[in-house]
Amino acid sequence: MSMAETDAHVAHAEASEARPARRRFRIAGLERRIAGWVLPVLLIAAWELLARAGLIASNVLPAPSAVAAAGWQSLQSGELVQNMAVSTARALAGLVVGGVIGLAFGIANGLSEISRRYSDTTLQMIRNIPHLALIPLVILWFGIGEEAKLFLVALGVFFPIYINTLHGVRTVDPQLIEMGRVYGMSRGTLFRRVILPGALPSIFVGLRFALGIMWLTLIVAETIAAESGLGHMAMQAREFMMVDVVVLAILIYALLGKLADVLTLGLERLCLQWHPAFQPARD
Repeated sequence: MSMAETDAHVAHAEASEARPARRRFRIAGLERRIAGWVLPVLLIAAWELLARAGLIASNVLPAPSAVAAAGWQSLQSGELVQNMAVSTARALAGLVVGGVIGLAFGIANGLSEISRRYSDTTLQMIRNIPHLALIPLVILWFGIGEEAKLFLVALGVFFPIYINTLHGVRTVDPQLIEMGRVYGMSRGTLFRRVILPGALPSIFVGLRFALGIMWLTLIVAETIAAESGLGHMAMQAREFMMVDVVVLAILIYALLGKLADVLTLGLERLCLQWHPAFQPARD
């Protein structure tokens, strides 16, 4: 057998071995993507079966099919889209305001001992006050307008982002900072190239916690003081004993929260491609 034939035979054998490996990799990737939805689908199926069998009263918990029908009717009328848009806008506005302020305080107190000494104690005292307990006071301050809900959501997301940003900045490897100084980096360059990348994993943890608190705060705020939004839709449905619409609003909150978390995880992977924890596994 000639050298060329030998090389061709080896290449063919390697390609044959690579195809099953790629197939296994694709199957494993698909399994990872759908694994998280197996339990919810099973629970919904069991819920539907129990409701159809009459083991769950419709005035207590309507069947998923009834909830879906209510959702379709609300979607056709335009009410669902409008309320989802209002709630999402409120959530994002509060996240931006509270997140930016929390990030700024976290960075400032992480970098400056003086700033931390004068402000951290006060912030920790405020953090221990349940922000939802402030709702009566916030209504007295702002009424039931958008300012009240923006304030509550911003306050709720502030502290997870602040705490995790502060922790991330303070736990950056001091040897990396010293190495940057040895290489002559300015303070701005040192922050952009060393401190901020080192703090990003902790900041993203804070962001994920903040998203959960964001939706929780919005649900409570909209059910107590709102003239529009998913919470308002649920409260109106409660007055007319429309349990299917109430359950629909709850499920939409859950789906919006899951969507926000998935988007955050995607952004985290994109921003932390260099981090060892986000490197592809190697055999």
